[in-house]
Amino acid sequence: MTAMARTRRAGADPAEAPSLGTFGRYAGPATLILSSLADGAKHGYALTKDIETFAGIRLAPGTLYEALSRLESQGLIEAVPSEDRKRPYKLTPVGAAALRAHLDTQRRTAEVGLRRLAGNWGTA
Repeated sequence: MTAMARTRRAGADPAEAPSLGTFGRYAGPATLILSSLADGAKHGYALTKDIETFAGIRLAPGTLYEALSRLESQGLIEAVPSEDRKRPYKLTPVGAAALRAHLDTQRRTAEVGLRRLAGNWGTA
């Protein structure tokens, strides 16, 4: 299936959202970007600053824009019309569904890890 066909298909039904796991090394930046956009539309610099504030991570411009391109091609985000040079993006319903599923998986993984640490290493 071509990327365009996946985008059309993914855009049709949020339940068929692509998994962020398919992003390989971009899964981390994708999670950060989608989490930032869950709060509203933002352009690149605003995304960088927001992610730095809530996650303590500064995405390099190349990483940010490559991830934005991938997310847009999958239909997880879309560009919003703008009056100036800045190109804001917003989360799509498919993107929200993919983010929710991904964060639910991460939460379960974190809970298991924390429970195992507490059982074998005590609480810190």
